[in-house]
Amino acid sequence: MRDSEFEFIRTLVYEHSRIKLGSDKRELVSARLGKRLRATNLDSIGEYCRFLQAGSCDDELSHLIDAISTNHTFFFREAAHFDFVRQHALPEMIERNRVERWPRFYAWSAACSSGEEPYSLATTLIEGLKGSTWGWHIEATDISRRILARANDAIYREETVSRLPPETLKAYFQRGIGPQEGNYRVRPNLRDRVSFHYLNLLKGEAPFRDPFHVIFCRNVMIYFDKETQEELVNRLARRLVPGGYLFVGHAESLSGIKHPLQLVKPATYRRPPQS
Repeated sequence: MRDSEFEFIRTLVYEHSRIKLGSDKRELVSARLGKRLRATNLDSIGEYCRFLQAGSCDDELSHLIDAISTNHTFFFREAAHFDFVRQHALPEMIERNRVERWPRFYAWSAACSSGEEPYSLATTLIEGLKGSTWGWHIEATDISRRILARANDAIYREETVSRLPPETLKAYFQRGIGPQEGNYRVRPNLRDRVSFHYLNLLKGEAPFRDPFHVIFCRNVMIYFDKETQEELVNRLARRLVPGGYLFVGHAESLSGIKHPLQLVKPATYRRPPQS
């Protein structure tokens, strides 16, 4: 891949997704573009760049962002966050709800990938709200339409769910038989609590009416520059109820950017209760 081609691709990706591709990502970009060359029947990255420059290929631009973005996750990844929701955030919000009377507990998995995060959060909520009449729902969004389709299907290979406790697997997953041998599907009692949507977090406002008690936006900001991180965090903070929680990845930090949130513990932030 020529220098000019790499510069064109990374500029285009930044403009449309705000993902910042450093020079160390050149080999990764070249490898992932190989899939797009095969899909578009083009012979070189130069031809592919000219195809994108033609300006009449919005679908392909979406495929490019999809190919570049990383979708690595697993059930209960960074489990301390789910423990915090169950042990601290939920009891606190249940108590506050006696006075504030929210219609439901509302959570957002803002970069949900193939669904493991929102379904993990859903099991946490269904267990934590047992015996409560308070309703709840999870909105899940991602910039990759391909990965959203997988999340919405809610079907996972046996090796993907193998880390889950047997009682969790039995309660919330259906084991496939026949042609579906080796697959597990999330049961409707969990799947129906999660809605999946395509969303670019940095373009326009998220199409949700109610504020959130909990937002998970983890392992996303590591791909952004400081300016973009600041914009994103402030967008998310505005969507929290006063006293609501934002969880970021443990490899991420909000230090060095301006935001209204309070640090609770590493990778856990809170909107001030009176804000």
